[in-house]
Formats: sequence, C-alpha cells, structure tokens
Amino acid sequence: MSANQRVKQVRQALKLSQAKFAMAIYISNGYIAGIELEKRNVNDRLIKLICITFNVREKWLRTGEGDMFEELPNQLSEQASATFKALKPEYQAHILKQIDQLLEVQQAEEKKVQ
Repeated sequence: MSANQRVKQVRQALKLSQAKFAMAIYISNGYIAGIELEKRNVNDRLIKLICITFNVREKWLRTGEGDMFEELPNQLSEQASATFKALKPEYQAHILKQIDQLLEVQQAEEKKVQ
C-alpha cells in the first residue's frame, strides 16, 4: 500500500469527506483528490500536517508499519495541536520549519551521545 493510499485510509477512518479533511489541514479539495488518485506525491509537509492534525503515527503514514493512530494524546500534545490548528496556514508552515530544525538538533545531539 502506498502513502497515497494510507492518506485515503486515514480520511476514511476518520469518516471525513475529502473537503472536510482538506479544510482541516488547510489544503485544497483538489489536492487531496490528486493524492488519493496517486496523481500527486505525498510530501513531508503533508505528512507532518496529517500527523499533527489527526494524531496519526508518522512511521505508519510513511511505511505502513505499526498502528495508524498515536495512543491517546497527553494534555501537552492536545494543547499543542489545538494551538497549531488555530494558526493561519503561513504560521503553521513556519512552525513546521522550526520543528524540523529542532529535530535536526536533537538528532545531532543523539549522535554525539552514541
């Protein structure tokens, strides 16, 4: 199963129309349709948006391994998710860039420890 098919599977598991799914992650209906028809690629930004917005496991979305959804979120992740959803799309993109940078720093620190 491709990442495109897994995106569709997430949407169906949440019982959302393409329009509602797209609106929740601030992309167009046509873009989601293109993903599901495998005419568009699933990029890193889309994966992050889906995982943050719908509590989907990134590893599952990328590879199909493990469970589709994260375990019940803790209070901190619920707060972060609610705050992220309240931001304008351009601010969400900025936050995602900052998260990517923090992950790079964390990975570099972990490599130093090993």
